[in-house]
Amino acid sequence: MLRMSSSFIRTLREDPAEAEFASHKLLVRAGYIRRTAPGIYTWLPLGLKVLRKVETIVREEMDAAGSHEILFPALLPREPYEETNRWSEYGDNLFRLTDRKGADMLLGPTHEEMFTLAVKDLFTSYKDLPISLYQVQTKYRDEARPRAGLLRVREFIMKDAYSFDIDDEGLERSYMIMREAYQRVFARLGLEIVIAKADAGAMGGSRSEEFLHPTPVGEDTFALSPAGYAANVEAVTTVAGEPLDADAIAALPAAREIETPGATTIDALVSFLNENAPHEDSRAWEAADTLKALVYVEKTPEGEESPLLVMIPGDRQADEKRLETALAPNEVRPFTDEDFAKYPNVKKGYIGPQGWGLEANGYRLLLDPRAVDGTSWVTGANREGAHALGVVAGRDFVADGFAEVAEVRDGDPSPDGSGPLTLTRGMEMGHIFQLGRKYAEALGLKVLDENGKQQVVTMGSYGIGVTRAVAAIAETNHDEKGLAWPRAVAPLDVHILATGKNQEVFDKAEEIAAALEAEGFDVLYDDRPKVSPGVKFKDAELLGLPTTVVVGRGLEKGVVEVRDRRSGASREVPVEAALTEILAELRA
Repeated sequence: MLRMSSSFIRTLREDPAEAEFASHKLLVRAGYIRRTAPGIYTWLPLGLKVLRKVETIVREEMDAAGSHEILFPALLPREPYEETNRWSEYGDNLFRLTDRKGADMLLGPTHEEMFTLAVKDLFTSYKDLPISLYQVQTKYRDEARPRAGLLRVREFIMKDAYSFDIDDEGLERSYMIMREAYQRVFARLGLEIVIAKADAGAMGGSRSEEFLHPTPVGEDTFALSPAGYAANVEAVTTVAGEPLDADAIAALPAAREIETPGATTIDALVSFLNENAPHEDSRAWEAADTLKALVYVEKTPEGEESPLLVMIPGDRQADEKRLETALAPNEVRPFTDEDFAKYPNVKKGYIGPQGWGLEANGYRLLLDPRAVDGTSWVTGANREGAHALGVVAGRDFVADGFAEVAEVRDGDPSPDGSGPLTLTRGMEMGHIFQLGRKYAEALGLKVLDENGKQQVVTMGSYGIGVTRAVAAIAETNHDEKGLAWPRAVAPLDVHILATGKNQEVFDKAEEIAAALEAEGFDVLYDDRPKVSPGVKFKDAELLGLPTTVVVGRGLEKGVVEVRDRRSGASREVPVEAALTEILAELRA
């Protein structure tokens, strides 16, 4: 039994100054977590109980899926991450340190390398496979903008699992086993989940899916179609037209330049064209007729920098996350005035793709997928105060590749032809990958196959954000008064309140609490003698345990009150039947 009078539980009446979201406000106010530093939190007793409940559910489903738990250190050597190039690829997100002997170390952001090496050291034959391993471990990532309480942090607990198979068919089986286990995990946690196609990013691999919890406070945006297509916007591919052949391109009118003084924005350009250069087919010029120039400084993991030009339709904005995904592991930043001064041939406001590209000027040119060969555009003319009309992709410029950088919008066609897309906010709760042989090849994980030949093992990777799950559950399960935990993850089962001055009230409350504990339930007993009933009620609502039992003035009439936190319903029950009634509710 946990007694409020002697417990390490302190509630706050005011929201923390830096808190934006309900989960952050309420977890701090209710005394579940405490901020230690930006993006770093201390787990207080009640919060730790919720965290352990979530971990238990995750472990049970991983065990049921045939995965075996191990535990790697959080402090790791540089060398394995050097071999996979992630020592560089992680960039500033990696916590690096040096030991007293000068050896480079890191705090683990994820553990693919360590799992791979463990299997490499201990397994030598295809007969040892398949195997699935997992851990529940603290991870570290130096987030540039830690915010929103547990939703974006620098230290967090993650369950990461890995499967090891001899062939792709085995990987597919392992992947589906884990996919189904994830569905069971989130069902038990009471979290609605959409399984969305995702970009593998720096992880690599042939298939990747995110488990997204729809919520307005989510940092991810995903797209849905009426027929069931679901994908993170970073993984949505553009439906582009068919390119024209060489003969058709040759028949197109030549490009021409016009003076466009002051037309340094897309809106100004479109207005100028409609007033001074009417479209040949009499329709109005639109922003979608233009190619917008996005010029960046691109930085490789090795630190080399060079200009990069990305061209997207003028009616769309760049999506930072899609840009980041498209260019990973390289990093980019927008051109500054200093960069324009350094590269005087890059004319701010009048940049066009003509003369760009690795073969043309040594700098990369990437295009939106809509700009296929034969499409005609209005672009900058690469000189002050001028644009070019009828600039044809594949004739007047040749790109080094395509990049999914432009924003995805409501109504865009689904890549699979299943109808228009609708955008929804969501929170990433889990992510699964078919890694393939990327890490196994880099680290030399091979086993003897049936023919006695060395074969590279194929891997899957499966992550769940455990601390983030606590925040997501809190974000979903609260009202204006406080938290309202689902029974499966509540820190304790029942909250007993003694709300009177009479000793008889306290004796009966303790009697009920002891009886419930004897039945195997976890009890929080508010036995504080000089605290008003109003304060106790407010604390109970803030703490959010599923069932509250109030022993107070009603005791004179022979009744106690039983409250359901989630529904707000309450009822009086006879004292002599209180234990039976409460047990029935707890076991329902």
